[in-house]
Amino acid sequence: MAIRKWMVLASVALVAVSALTVASIGSAKPAAPAKLRVALVTDVGGLNDKSFNALAYKGLKDAQKKLGIDGRVFISKSSADYIPNLTTGARQYDLVVGVGFLMADQVAAVAKRFPDKKFAIVDFAAAGLKGKPKNARGILFAEQDAGCLAGVAAAWSSKSGVIGSVGGLKIPPVDHYIAGYQYCAKKYKPGTKTLNDYSQDFVDQAKCKEIALNQIQQDADVIFQVAGACGLGALQAAKDSKDWGIGVDADQFYLGKHVLTSALKRVDVGVFDTIKLAGSSKWKGGVDGIYSAKNGGVGVGKVSTTAPRRTALINVLGKWQKDLASGKVKPPSTVK
Repeated sequence: MAIRKWMVLASVALVAVSALTVASIGSAKPAAPAKLRVALVTDVGGLNDKSFNALAYKGLKDAQKKLGIDGRVFISKSSADYIPNLTTGARQYDLVVGVGFLMADQVAAVAKRFPDKKFAIVDFAAAGLKGKPKNARGILFAEQDAGCLAGVAAAWSSKSGVIGSVGGLKIPPVDHYIAGYQYCAKKYKPGTKTLNDYSQDFVDQAKCKEIALNQIQQDADVIFQVAGACGLGALQAAKDSKDWGIGVDADQFYLGKHVLTSALKRVDVGVFDTIKLAGSSKWKGGVDGIYSAKNGGVGVGKVSTTAPRRTALINVLGKWQKDLASGKVKPPSTVK
């Protein structure tokens, strides 16, 4: 009898334990998906360039806010920082975004060392990366479209018929802007004379200011800056001379009414879209995300409130934007 009673009690206990186990499984909440971790590596312009790097950082912050990702910025003070920053990013994060054409070789090298991580680079095609790493993708822009709109605005506003541009380094993204600027200025107003020089720098504002002042002495009364933080000096030169300046990448009208308009390059959108892809099943390396006038990836910023015949200029720029989007106007991407 004692044995039989013990067996009954054991059976009851086993059923109770099983019931509790099932109840606990049924009520358990599913584990929250792990946050995507993203590292953003700047080029030497840093976050205070008020254009290129600042826009990339905005894209990261937008992803943090809207997508809930975990993000961190690595600041590169010189090209020697590229490899260490990219490597640290790859060790600790899921996606590493290199901001700029100048770190293409370093992105390619680090991407090959970390094939299980995802990489992206702004302003460089995936197919052009050394070794063609399959885990890296490019974020490209048709800067010539934005440069074209800047050129139309410059030709419209110039009284002397001479307009200038100050580039940083002579690299494709810079030349795309300048090529579109020169082509469309002359297409809109035949006979327009264009001046162009390079500072060989993206940081030192004094260098770009000196170049701009030299162009102004040659009768240029509109200066297009394509040199990041250095280019802020060119815009200051235009302001000091009571001439027009044209901003680049971001809308730089906030610098003053002397900024006629800005050639917009929505790096923030490109970075945000890439981060979103990295957190989905749609991610694919070895390809590029391409942004142009057709998909709104480039365009023109606010037109100065003191621009000549401002409303008419805005309408003209709107028409040219449509012509660029449709392919009716096709500016070149190389400077002649």
